[in-house]
Amino acid sequence: MQLLIDGGLILLGYLLGSIPSGLILVKLMTGKDIRTIESGRTGGTNAFRAAGFGAGFLTAIFDIFKGTLATWIAIAATPDAHWVHILAPLAAILGHNYSIYLPEFDQNGRFVRLRGGAGGAPALGGAIGLWWPSALIILPLGALVFFTLGYASVTTLSVAFFAIVVFLIRVLTQAPGASWLDVIYGVVTLLLLAWSLRPNIQKLINGTERVVSISLHGKLRTRQQK
Repeated sequence: MQLLIDGGLILLGYLLGSIPSGLILVKLMTGKDIRTIESGRTGGTNAFRAAGFGAGFLTAIFDIFKGTLATWIAIAATPDAHWVHILAPLAAILGHNYSIYLPEFDQNGRFVRLRGGAGGAPALGGAIGLWWPSALIILPLGALVFFTLGYASVTTLSVAFFAIVVFLIRVLTQAPGASWLDVIYGVVTLLLLAWSLRPNIQKLINGTERVVSISLHGKLRTRQQK
């Protein structure tokens, strides 16, 4: 019975993560389909490109909350099964990146893939759900990466990297409630984000990745071009 409950919590995490916040918000605010704009992803960065700061900010908040809510529900339902506490937000990341609500079909009606985002926001949400003060560390560091380097993809990857560092320090310092499973959460999250960002990583290697104009890097590049 408990195994069924645990499996249900993980499935719930996936279904929560699958809710396409960016698609819904951009559609309501502009009438546009975010999947046809720029990268086609449904996350906060593309929502910002499609409908401005407000849409991007709200999308990020909702997507973070998906990961946090999945974790909190798992903790409340199975307080002693910490492996479920990390699998639920990981499932939310998978749902965000490969949403069951966003299937794509070819012209012949054959299934092609599940659409979604890159996973950075629900990954942060999961970290917050596991240990809420992590937000006070990961968010400022992620913002620093974003506003200096100006690469949304690198910022997304940095969320998982900083989560690994935070949880590893907690384990090594024997902080109350610290667990190696939280470190594993960070590592698996980094792998999931890297997989979803394969095209962006290739662009980074080629030097063709998009730089956000409001970042220090973006402003310096614009100045050099002028």
